Amino acid sequence: MLSRILLVDDEKDFLDSLVRGLLISGFRHIRAEQDPNKALALVQQGEPVDIAILDITMPEMSGIDLLQKIKQISPSTECIMATAADEASVAVQCIKQGAFDYRVKPFNLEELLAVLFKAIERKNLLEIHRIGKQNRPPDLSNPEAFSRIATQSKQMFRLLKEAELHAASMVPILITGETGTGKELLAQAIHRASSRTRAPFVAVNMTALSPALFESEFYGHTKGAFTGAVQDRCGLLETASQGTLFLDEIGSLPLVLQGKLLRVLQEGEYFKIGTSRPRGADVRFIAATNAELFALQEQDLFRKDLFYRLCGAWLALPPLRGRKEDIPLLIQQFLDQYQGQHNHPTIEDSALDLLQRYDYPGNIRELKSIVQHAANLAKAAPISIHHLPVYVVDAVTRHRRTAPSTCSTDIAPLAEIEREHILRAFRATGGNKVQTARLLHIGLNTLRRKLQTYGE
Repeated sequence: MLSRILLVDDEKDFLDSLVRGLLISGFRHIRAEQDPNKALALVQQGEPVDIAILDITMPEMSGIDLLQKIKQISPSTECIMATAADEASVAVQCIKQGAFDYRVKPFNLEELLAVLFKAIERKNLLEIHRIGKQNRPPDLSNPEAFSRIATQSKQMFRLLKEAELHAASMVPILITGETGTGKELLAQAIHRASSRTRAPFVAVNMTALSPALFESEFYGHTKGAFTGAVQDRCGLLETASQGTLFLDEIGSLPLVLQGKLLRVLQEGEYFKIGTSRPRGADVRFIAATNAELFALQEQDLFRKDLFYRLCGAWLALPPLRGRKEDIPLLIQQFLDQYQGQHNHPTIEDSALDLLQRYDYPGNIRELKSIVQHAANLAKAAPISIHHLPVYVVDAVTRHRRTAPSTCSTDIAPLAEIEREHILRAFRATGGNKVQTARLLHIGLNTLRRKLQTYGE
């Protein structure tokens, strides 16, 4: 896990135990110090610290003094205080000085991890808010995890940075987007960027699940649990244990099964068919859909409580027509994949120009199919317009013939186009202002002002 953690405690045994526990839990960037002055010097020298876990009672410097100095130098560092004294006045003092939380020793690892992940999520949300105000694309801390996603779009870079930040926490993630936008590819990248990267990534298409076999598929069963159960079977939750379970097309899950999935998300446990003892569901849930979940909720086809459980973080993938600067990059990526088959295929400028004018209702998946089609026809020759599918060429040339003249006086004012775009996004999110602002990458106050102007 990429979060950088600083531990400060004068008790060596406690410190060593804490380091071991965090390493086992997947954290890799841990710095432990018994001397608070040395810890403070690290922060003063500019060493980045995401989370600091500080003992309050230390001989050289109190943890509260250290907390105050760290927050002055690095306000974004979230601090968790630890002490053997359970005193309300001390807890209040810590919170006033900017501590995220306060834990009384002795505490177990699970208790600490719960607080630690909340602190990481808070820091990530603040970082996402800061990224939204930047003019330049953010840098990824772990670019290798996202290397399979080809992009040069600022919008996509921001979304990938959000995905990377959420990967560090354990919250369920909902990925939305049209068919073919790369939802599973993004889910795989999040898995690789998380502490669960060495465990399985298990993908299941919810449309392929039979309602009658849902419990057997998800929970597994023991031999003899029912007629036909001739041997033990691992369910998806067990197969994905300590890893990621990707629920594709979650919007198609029948209502009767949504309650069963919700229980696993709420309780974190399930019963294997044929047993009476609950099992822990140690999986990270990532769900994806191309359906409008708000519309399904209005029709009572999707549970609101399940939506809010799945939507610990929401990543909305843009369609390819909304990131056309990526088309040349994606085409080259697909052509590179065919090198062994077609001897380094290339593409003529005229064909590339035409492909950049097409709108791709099937998104990246459709573009890949088009490039494969053209490469098969061109073989070793450069891909020309004549090698492209007829329906693509016809769609572009027909649009060119019917497109209004740039000299037309009927062009809508920019403010009207903006109004229509904002209201369309607002309705697509079911009137959720927070989600609309995130979808449009604008500030919430800006959105509220504009909606007020529009009478919404």
